[in-house]
Amino acid sequence: MFRTSALAVAGGAALLACTPEDAGGLLGSGSAAPVTSGGPWRMPVESAPHARTFMSWPPLGSVWTGQDGPGVQDDIAGIARAIAQFEPVTILAEPAEADAAQQACGSGVEVVPIATDDLWMRDSGPTFVIGPNGLAGIDMHFNGWGNKQKHGRDALVASALLTRLNVPRIDAPIVGEGGSIEIDGEGTLMATESSLVNSNRNPGKSRDDIERALKELTGVSKVIWVKGVAGQDITDYHIDSLARFAEPGVVIISQAPDGDDVWSGAYKQALGVLQNETDAKGRKLEIVNLPEPDPSNIGKRGDAFLASYVNFYVVNGGVIMPKFGDSAADDHAKGIVADLHPGRTVVQIEINTVAEGGGGIHCSTQQQPAV
Repeated sequence: MFRTSALAVAGGAALLACTPEDAGGLLGSGSAAPVTSGGPWRMPVESAPHARTFMSWPPLGSVWTGQDGPGVQDDIAGIARAIAQFEPVTILAEPAEADAAQQACGSGVEVVPIATDDLWMRDSGPTFVIGPNGLAGIDMHFNGWGNKQKHGRDALVASALLTRLNVPRIDAPIVGEGGSIEIDGEGTLMATESSLVNSNRNPGKSRDDIERALKELTGVSKVIWVKGVAGQDITDYHIDSLARFAEPGVVIISQAPDGDDVWSGAYKQALGVLQNETDAKGRKLEIVNLPEPDPSNIGKRGDAFLASYVNFYVVNGGVIMPKFGDSAADDHAKGIVADLHPGRTVVQIEINTVAEGGGGIHCSTQQQPAV
């Protein structure tokens, strides 16, 4: 549920954002000027056709140190290769590591020289939308999840990538991350208050202010808020580790082991809200529980380990999801996800180092919709 150990949430000078100059000029030529017209915008649902998937190569010696560095690179390469079975994959990598990234990912993956601090492309990259004139990308001004982590390069990734693609950049009036929103493609968006209605991203802005911005940016007409958990993980609990739309009107929720900890409490609060909600079309939501693995069956894991199956990623013709070593729970989760995504091949892969960093497959990816 959280990204702490590998991401070093503890205070200190090392966690302060570096300036664009510190990024070493490796982010490409120029930056995309924001568009002032072109809307209204519509964010396609993840299950709609993709042109490609974008990912980010975690550089050695950044936030990933020691044995975690090679391990997390192996995980990212494995995710990239799995996705590349279904659609094109492009990985951003700092130039000094581009050859290593290419070798690890194979010829089926494209590597481009745009420097990054970390691997969480869902959060640092642009969120793509479609307007009357075609594709555009929302720059949500990634700030290291509220200045919790060094992010001088990642803060510029959205603009740099949109410039390289020659895609218009939408200058969001709020700060947030792609993992903080989940849409159904028919006008409904889910989010946690803890990750957006938070002074570390949006000081002075009310929930209503942020909701208006989300509606304008993504084209939804209804936002469903759950409370979430602030201050316990680096993301302040993103929705994409808690609840996802399987289809309009159907929500998959990560069922935490029963207990009195904050994560069990967040699950119960979200479940209570969602069970009594309707979507933008007036449909009462159908809730499907997706139980997390038994902690005693997945080996010794750090406090930041994200054992959430709902952090899966829907690709063209498939779903890429994690497995954690609890064979019964892994098989059960795969069956639920397969039933909810008929016609798609479900691929499970191990991502133990990524999960130790508190994230998952969805966190490490960002889709470019086909237009």
